[in-house]
Amino acid sequence: MIIEIGIVAGEIWHYLDQHGEVNFSVLVKEIERNPDYVLMSLGWLAREGHVILVKINNDYRISLRKDA
Repeated sequence: MIIEIGIVAGEIWHYLDQHGEVNFSVLVKEIERNPDYVLMSLGWLAREGHVILVKINNDYRISLRKDA
């Protein structure tokens, strides 16, 4: 499982690097991964300080930290 989380984290990072800020619901559809893995991978990236998560209504806005 940890390997899959790492792979998805890399896919998220590359997606954000190429496309910029995105809503969680869009990210899940775009990278076509299980939402549970996307959540775990975002937690990893957030803990490492690579992404910024902002809650907006019932969704999250996700972006890369530019100073990371």
